[in-house]
Amino acid sequence: MEIVYDIRKIMAFLPHRYPFILVDRIMEMIPHERIVGLKNVTMNEPFFQGHFPGAPVMPGVLIVEAMAQAGGILAYASRGEDQDKEVVYFMGIDKARFRKPVIPGDQLILEMISTKTRGNIFKMSGKASVDGALVAEAEIMAMTGEKA
Repeated sequence: MEIVYDIRKIMAFLPHRYPFILVDRIMEMIPHERIVGLKNVTMNEPFFQGHFPGAPVMPGVLIVEAMAQAGGILAYASRGEDQDKEVVYFMGIDKARFRKPVIPGDQLILEMISTKTRGNIFKMSGKASVDGALVAEAEIMAMTGEKA
């Protein structure tokens, strides 16, 4: 079953808001299995003012954050819980690799695949690509928990 979310639905799942919400659309999702999201990268992003003036490049840590946010949506959908009561917390990252720079005008495609779930703990394998070319990959671990 494919599920597609626009930014309004994404904002109902994630607590993040501008300038830190880094997923614009969910294009595919199969709860418990995988999710594919999209981030439109524009010159208007606040981080481009300092990273790097004259040669803007999206920081790798924000590419990983975008992957983690897509994974958080997958975790919520897989749990079937009321997002008003829970939040997804980033727990860890392994095997992060950055292959190519991401620049203004790119569409960053975020694919997260669930590799293991135990209770409220989720392990996922993620890839980020632009125009079909791999730009980053990582293994991410997250957990759902009560809102603080």
